[in-house]
Amino acid sequence: MSKNRYNMTNTHLLMHRFDYVQPATLKEAIGSLQEFGKDAEVLAGGTNLLVWMKMEQRAPRCVINIANLPELKGMNNKDEVFLIGALTTVRQLSTAPQIQETYTALAEACASFGSTQIQIMGTIGGNLCNGSPASDTVPALVAFDSKVVLAGPHGERVLPIAELLLGPGEVKLREGEILTAVRLPIAKPNTGSAFLKLSRVRADLAKISVAAVIVRDEQRVVDCRLAYGSVGPTVLRAPEAEKMLIGKTFDAKLALRAGRVASKAILPVDDARSSAWYRREVATPLTQDALCKAWERAGELREAKPVETSSLSHKVPVSFRVNANENYSITILVNGVNHQLDVAPNELLLNVLRERLELTGPKYGCGIGECGACTVWLNGEPVLACLVLAVTADESEIVTVEGLARPDGELDPLQQTFIDHNAFQCGYCTPGMLMMSKKLLAEIPSPTEDEIRDYLKGNRCRCTGYASIVRAVESCAEGTREGGSDAARV
Repeated sequence: MSKNRYNMTNTHLLMHRFDYVQPATLKEAIGSLQEFGKDAEVLAGGTNLLVWMKMEQRAPRCVINIANLPELKGMNNKDEVFLIGALTTVRQLSTAPQIQETYTALAEACASFGSTQIQIMGTIGGNLCNGSPASDTVPALVAFDSKVVLAGPHGERVLPIAELLLGPGEVKLREGEILTAVRLPIAKPNTGSAFLKLSRVRADLAKISVAAVIVRDEQRVVDCRLAYGSVGPTVLRAPEAEKMLIGKTFDAKLALRAGRVASKAILPVDDARSSAWYRREVATPLTQDALCKAWERAGELREAKPVETSSLSHKVPVSFRVNANENYSITILVNGVNHQLDVAPNELLLNVLRERLELTGPKYGCGIGECGACTVWLNGEPVLACLVLAVTADESEIVTVEGLARPDGELDPLQQTFIDHNAFQCGYCTPGMLMMSKKLLAEIPSPTEDEIRDYLKGNRCRCTGYASIVRAVESCAEGTREGGSDAARV
């Protein structure tokens, strides 16, 4: 019997104490990194850092929150490149019209990235700096020959993404540096791309993924780049497969042969998600399918669409610091009611809502962002309250499931349809399901069944009541079409 059998971490709490720094400018953030050195961690979306800290894998002396820095936000064409700010969320990339049209593989990679809540919270910069070989975004970015912009105490430098990645969890960041942006080359005419991924379930890391980018001239391949995730210590290219495609007349048989060559170039291992044998076997057909999709898209006439960006945070940056043993006074608007609370740097938003404000709708579940039971709206976006530091929610608006009903107690139409269709059993997952379904109907008033299931992929129902939940959402959408927009209220 292991002596550590009962030495388990309580993921409902963040036990480790730390100083909290919220800089107002990039220069301040770099200065704080210099001050604390290796004892500091940078916080953006928090979907990895908070999990690591809860699991006692990281114990920084200081957490530096860069999530509100305006220099790191937005997307635009600049100096012959397409520039993506490091704080751009995965969800923003998956839904941006120009990304979907011009950098399709990146949009598809972002759409396959974890749960909807993780997409909304997670940033492109944070995902790159994790250095995970199973990252969904990195194969697409490598296939597009992207570069990163790094800012530090000695100025700015630009590095190819392939050179940034050193190994599992390791990236080539110098002390005091922050990843500020991603630079994609402007796509050449007749460029097509595709991203495909195999995983155990939708909201999971890849067993294997591939991104393909092709430039075509009528029936000939002018250029090609392939990149693979989850099959090596970092994202891997397949240069021999690329060479056999360039200059050739494209067809499915050529793509199959390229897939066979690529399957010999990857370096898969056995792990909890898959076996090395399986990964190598499926690399061939997956490569063929990705190449055929990219080729077809390269022949399509696509109209460039304007970039529309939005931000998870609407705050004007304010610089402040809180020591580990001190509290900070925050003001939050919760379900239409203002609250002023003193919170510690390591206090979680979920605990504040449940224990301080007695709003017990958001539930304790996994504590690491995998079940969706704690979902609330933060400034209009669904987030996982178990992965949000309360101090970061200062001057924010929060809606919990208690805020869906009318002031007179009448249930929201979505709540009523859940009752009418028996879309619950034990009810533990129901608040999170309602918050996500409500946001879905606000974004897509008439969703298909597949869109509903995809949007709710991060919400676990241990009673397996998904069929009735889907029916309830469909019924509410139908009722909204017939009776107005009341289902999108709040």
